[in-house]
Amino acid sequence: MTKQDLITSAAQAAGVTKKAAGDILDAVLGTITKSLKKGENVTITGFGTFRVSKRAARTGVNPRNPSQKIQIPAMKLPAFKAGKALKDSVR
Repeated sequence: MTKQDLITSAAQAAGVTKKAAGDILDAVLGTITKSLKKGENVTITGFGTFRVSKRAARTGVNPRNPSQKIQIPAMKLPAFKAGKALKDSVR
């Protein structure tokens, strides 16, 4: 399912226009992104939790030259943990 498919489905379910559904989806995704940038978790009860995961710095191997070691810096990554209701509905 693409973003456009999601907008179409949400518009039909809520009885609103595709434009309104698209604006709402963009606002929700923007709010989640802003919260994650601040380091906050976003929990949607029954669906799941978006959080920021920290990956430590490590030494890797250069794929073009396997004998050469490279330093991979520490970074933050977005992560999602599915809630119980979502897990149960998929199973």
